[in-house]
Amino acid sequence: MSTVDSPRQPAPLKDPSATVLGLHRGVLELKSFFREWDQVVFTFALPIVLLALLGSLFQGVYEGSTVTAAQYLVPSMIAAGVASATFVNLGIGIGLDRDDGTLKRLRGTPMPRSAYFLGKVVMVLVISIAEVVGILALGVLLFDVTLPTDATRWVTFSWVFLLGVVACSFLGIAASSLARTGRSVSAVMNLPYVVLAFVSGIFYTPVSALPEPLARLGAVFPLKWMAQGFRSVFLPDTILPQEIVSTSWEHGRTALVLGAWCVGGLILCLATFRWRGRRER
Repeated sequence: MSTVDSPRQPAPLKDPSATVLGLHRGVLELKSFFREWDQVVFTFALPIVLLALLGSLFQGVYEGSTVTAAQYLVPSMIAAGVASATFVNLGIGIGLDRDDGTLKRLRGTPMPRSAYFLGKVVMVLVISIAEVVGILALGVLLFDVTLPTDATRWVTFSWVFLLGVVACSFLGIAASSLARTGRSVSAVMNLPYVVLAFVSGIFYTPVSALPEPLARLGAVFPLKWMAQGFRSVFLPDTILPQEIVSTSWEHGRTALVLGAWCVGGLILCLATFRWRGRRER
């Protein structure tokens, strides 16, 4: 007695993981970002133009070191560029998505919610890397900044950069809920950014010139520690007397504060994030 083999049933298709969807979402976010040329220009131009202007104004060499005021400013502006690309850019983008109903529509799709945020983080990570390259190129060409050849300094740069991107991204996502409408989100995000840049010593050369109350306030937030970490990478140790703490670069404390803000920023996101605008019920 012969039997007829039944045709094999095709294996059921698996849904793509949240990671895969997030990476695809990141590509879409990048395409959308680079289509808006005015947004691209102003995002990259702000820290670069500020570096060019302030670097031309600040003159002189610090006592006991060969570092010029302009060279001291370059790593600080890298930190400011990363914060602008993450905190400000994310906060504005998510605020606009909430206002025009994009978040509401995405919430009703099968896509995991984490994929949306992963896509945003992929976008700001790429933008931050491009921002760093642009600022370093300007520093090398105009202000004779020397790139380090020691691999340990680049390792330090990597973990400061990654922790800074994550911490500022979480804070940007959380702060996006502060704006009532899409028209106000830009002002809501830029005001704290500018204030933090001042109290963190971004526009001061050296940081030790900051008034003590402002220095203490800036030490609470991640921007100050990002800037200090980047200065430890691109500047020689002879510049340490110009820092607020002149005995070491405090890498352990930098990692602790930035890591704490990563955790705290995530908690803030979970506690405050809204998918709907405040005017929606």
